[in-house]
Amino acid sequence: MATYKEIHGVNVQYRDSDATAIEGDVWYNRSTGLLKMYGVAGSWATGGNLNTGRITLAGAGKGTQTAGLVFGGYTPAPALSALNESYDGSSWTEEADLNTAREGIQGAGTQTAGLAIAGYISSDSALVEKWNGTSWTEVGDLNTARRYGGAAGTNTAALHFGGLNPLRALCEKWDGSSWTEVGDLNTARGYQQGGCGTNTAALCIGGNSPQIDNVEKWNGTSWTEVGDINTARRSNAAAGTNTAAITFGGTPPTTGATESWDGSSWTEAADLSAARYYLGGLGTSSLALAAGGNPDDDATEEWSFTASVETIAFD
Repeated sequence: MATYKEIHGVNVQYRDSDATAIEGDVWYNRSTGLLKMYGVAGSWATGGNLNTGRITLAGAGKGTQTAGLVFGGYTPAPALSALNESYDGSSWTEEADLNTAREGIQGAGTQTAGLAIAGYISSDSALVEKWNGTSWTEVGDLNTARRYGGAAGTNTAALHFGGLNPLRALCEKWDGSSWTEVGDLNTARGYQQGGCGTNTAALCIGGNSPQIDNVEKWNGTSWTEVGDINTARRSNAAAGTNTAAITFGGTPPTTGATESWDGSSWTEAADLSAARYYLGGLGTSSLALAAGGNPDDDATEEWSFTASVETIAFD
């Protein structure tokens, strides 16, 4: 059997007291004679419902649990939606609508500085709108119209990748005024894939039909395939960076599965309370928000990590 040092490259540390811990850290506390470790566990909690339930909506990905923004989508009517709602940590408030209603939209930015990218109107669209905290303004279009892609970044430095129709490997980079085609994904995909990070360091997670478990990492120049997610899916959401992320929800089958990324591999975490797909997501790997989706189209859930020092027991 391999030793701790053979696995991790260092011996178990001896300490006189419990240290400021790092996830996965293990040490021997000499004063108590106990072997300790630092664990992190995540969970979802119910948040305030959207005012108008909808699917295929977008979240401003760099928003937070107490300052989130979601926009666009498809309402149960059914109808394309221009609705825009902001979250304060407990409830949603309707804000100024998008100029153009659409679904299959992707988002970037924050609650006060958002970007609404592409989507479906009466056909696939290249339309982009920028949010200043009060109103939306049309800005430079994507070079290639599409829907159900992935996005990352801010409203002055964003990345859009993948999408339909047909399945796309295209990737475009936004500098605040115009879009430039950059390195393609290695695997073309659409039907909404989880996207998070920045326009120089992003993740593209899952997607496609049939669904895939493939994940790619962007370094500002090119995409590299990295560790696959455990549950293949499309129509999922994501939050975080390309070194610390979570992905949640998706289909088929409809799932609430949540997985966390540490920069090299994915670990299964606590599921959403309600399985769903085509949902909006935003936030960080430790504090994220899931909103809307099919079939629970007005529900909001808040993700958080609970950290603790634990004693390792031996049977």
